[in-house]
Amino acid sequence: MDDGSVAHSNRVVRSFAFIDLSGFTHYTDTEGDDRAVEVLRSFREAVRDAASSRGVRIAKWLGDGAMLVGVEIEPLVEAVVDIENRISRSGSPLPLRAGICTGPVILFEGDDYIGHAVNIAARLCDEAAPREVLAVAETASSLTGDTDAEPAGERRVHGVEVPVPVVRLTGVG
Repeated sequence: MDDGSVAHSNRVVRSFAFIDLSGFTHYTDTEGDDRAVEVLRSFREAVRDAASSRGVRIAKWLGDGAMLVGVEIEPLVEAVVDIENRISRSGSPLPLRAGICTGPVILFEGDDYIGHAVNIAARLCDEAAPREVLAVAETASSLTGDTDAEPAGERRVHGVEVPVPVVRLTGVG
């Protein structure tokens, strides 16, 4: 009998990043599928290497992007900033953009996440300019490592009533 409760789910706190190759559709249109696949192959290699070396999980591949999940914010941020740097240094014709947020979510059926933090991370990725890593200011306030957080104002995020204070993240040095 269905009592209206959420079956097979748990509430957990996680950090999320959505990353995306900016301009992929146009690149595929102008350069062709074979060249686009080569760019995508290099992108995925950089993501796998940076994420796995920091214990960050690739939750989903999203075509020319990915959803990353971390139990802690610092390794996730370091992985995303590293991925952006790798893509930039590689001479890729397509720059990376990213959005990051931490918060309580529902772990749904053991392999998916539902909640505000996921939505905000995805929307910040959509808002980010090429080569820009955006994070909720509160999420980034606990960073202590090799990442700088520069205030980037408040952003109106689609579907969210209150503007979100945001920072732009970059690697130190």
